[in-house]
Amino acid sequence: MYTAHSFIDVTVSSSLFRFERVLFMSIHVETGADRRLIVLLLGALTAIGPLTIDTYLPAFTAIAVDLHTDVATVGLSMSSYFIGIAVGQLIYGPVLDVMGRKPPLIFGLLLFGAAALGCALSGSVQWLIGMRLVLALGACVGMVAARAVVRDLFPQNETARIFSLLMLVMGLAPIVAPTLGGIIVATLGWRYIFALLAVVAVLLLAGVWRILPTLAGHGRREALHPYRAVRDYGAVLATPGFAAGMLTGSFHVAGLFAYLTASPLVFMDLLGMSGPRYGWAMGCNALALVVGSQVNARLLKSFSLKGVLWGSNLLQLAASALFVLAVSFGSASFWMVLTFAAVYMFCLGFLLPDITALIMAPFGREKAGSASALLGAFQMMAGALAAALVSWGYDGTVAVMAVGMPLCALGSVVLLWRERCLA
Repeated sequence: MYTAHSFIDVTVSSSLFRFERVLFMSIHVETGADRRLIVLLLGALTAIGPLTIDTYLPAFTAIAVDLHTDVATVGLSMSSYFIGIAVGQLIYGPVLDVMGRKPPLIFGLLLFGAAALGCALSGSVQWLIGMRLVLALGACVGMVAARAVVRDLFPQNETARIFSLLMLVMGLAPIVAPTLGGIIVATLGWRYIFALLAVVAVLLLAGVWRILPTLAGHGRREALHPYRAVRDYGAVLATPGFAAGMLTGSFHVAGLFAYLTASPLVFMDLLGMSGPRYGWAMGCNALALVVGSQVNARLLKSFSLKGVLWGSNLLQLAASALFVLAVSFGSASFWMVLTFAAVYMFCLGFLLPDITALIMAPFGREKAGSASALLGAFQMMAGALAAALVSWGYDGTVAVMAVGMPLCALGSVVLLWRERCLA
C-alpha cells in the first residue's frame, strides 16, 4: 500500500526506467491474455467520466426533494464536476510523468472512492456540489493515465486501434448507466448510486494493483514545481502538430457535447418524446459510436491512420451539410434528426480515437502524461463551452443542433486541411 509519504518521495533512476521498459515490452505486451486485460482495464478507467455523470442524471429530481432545493441548484454539481475534470487533468499530467503511472492512479482512485462516499452522505446540496468537485479530481486520473499508458505500451501503428477498443468499453457507459441509475433511484434511493461508484473504485484499484505493470516515471521531482510544470506544458504545446491536432480533436469533442446538450431540448422539448423513448434514442446513438469505433479498428488494418481520419471527417461533414439542407426546407422530423445524430456519432467513433493516436504519437513516456493532460483539459473546456453556447442559443427549434454540430465538423476539416495533417 502506498502511503502519502511514499507517494511524494517516489524516485526512479533513468537506468531502471530503461530496464523496466525493455522488460515489460518483451514479456507483457506480447502475451495475448495480459494485453486483453490491460485494454479492458484502461477502457474501464476511461469510462469513469461518463459513468460518474450518466448514473446520477436520473436522480436530479430525487436529490432536489431530499436536499430541499431545486433541480437547477442540483445542476451546479454537474458544473463543479466539469471544473474538477479540466483542472485535475492538468495537475496529474506532470505527476504521471515524474512518478510513473501506477502511484497516481492508486491515489486518484482512493480519492474517487472517498468522494463517492462523501456524496452518498450529503446532508446539503452545497456539500454535494463540493464532493462532486473532489470526485472529479479523483476520476480524471484514469482518463489521463489511460491515454499515456497506451502510448507507453503499444507500437505507434497500433495505438489508434487500441484507442478504438477502449471506446468499446467506454461506449457502454452511456448505454447502461442511465438505466442503471434510474433503477437504483426507484428501488434503493439516489445515495446508493454513489455507493455503487465507491464499489467501482475498489474494483478498479484491485485491477490497477494486479494487472497494470509498473511503468516508471523519470523521477525528477523538480518537474512538479508549478513554474516547471507550466514550462513543460509549453514545450508540449510547441511540439510540431500538437496544437493543430489538439484544436481538431477539440472540435470533435465540442460536437459531441453540443449534441449531448441539444438532444434533450430537441427530442423531448421540441419533438415531444417521452423519457423512456429518449433513453432509447440515446442508447442508439451510443451504439452508433461504439460500432464506429470497432469499424475503425478493422479499417486501420488495411488503411493508413491519416486516410481513415480524413475520410471519416469528410463523411461527417457531408452528413452535416445534408442535415442543414433538410432543416432549411423545414423537414426536421424525428427520424431525420435521429438518423443524422447516429451518422454523426458513428463518425466520432472513428475521429476520437484516431486524432488522439495522431496527437500522442510524438511523445515518449517522459512527456506522454503531460501531453495527455493538456489534450484532455483543453477538450473538456471546449466541450463545456459548446454545451453552454447550445443552452444559451436554444430558441425552441432544431437550429442549435443544425448550427453547432455542423460547425464543429467544418472546423475540424478546415484545420486538417490547413495544417496538411493528411496528404
